[in-house]
Amino acid sequence: MLGRVGPDRFIPIAEATGLILPLSDWVLETACRQIATWQHAGTPMRLSINVSAHQLHQGQLTDKVRSALARHGAHARWLELEITETVAMTQPRQALDQLLALVELGCSISLDDFGTGYSSLAYLKALPVSKIKIDQSFVQDITDDPDDDVIVQTIIGMAHNLGLAVIAEGVETEAQRDRLALYGCTTCQGYLFHRPMPLPAFESLLQRHFQTPEQASHQETRP
Repeated sequence: MLGRVGPDRFIPIAEATGLILPLSDWVLETACRQIATWQHAGTPMRLSINVSAHQLHQGQLTDKVRSALARHGAHARWLELEITETVAMTQPRQALDQLLALVELGCSISLDDFGTGYSSLAYLKALPVSKIKIDQSFVQDITDDPDDDVIVQTIIGMAHNLGLAVIAEGVETEAQRDRLALYGCTTCQGYLFHRPMPLPAFESLLQRHFQTPEQASHQETRP
């Protein structure tokens, strides 16, 4: 028995064996079903899922997303698709076409693990992303490493100048959060706030912290 296995271990195996596509289809279906459940409860929230290179370059992603949304009665505005720089730069023309179609459908696109790939700024400008997520490798030493501090500050400034929202990943300390806020990044993700939890526990957490559906509807979550 392996117990809990992290995505850093099972995703490469799923990609190598071809299981990544059925796994990704399941994630998409689950996400759309949950979005619809929150909608019908009067507490709609944006939910983010990762998109693999296999999904993006298969050429069927937009059709699958459209079908899953329709099947569950979920609104596209509440579904956010996260891609990495590396995924976006693999077969960039095909990737761009798929992403543009998804935005036209009503979904939002975010660029995950920003700073670890090899995209050019020119291509970044062409991508229909509304948000970038600073990779945790830069965030974890932001208060101790002057280079990481400068890199993070520069990414935040660039994102703001491009009209993009920015999220810092892997925030684990109040010092990291405060430094990011000083630079204008007020949206963070990491263990400082909460570790992953089952859906019922997450919904109980929301009920304790948000008194009205309107307050909860401004929140974002990831499965």
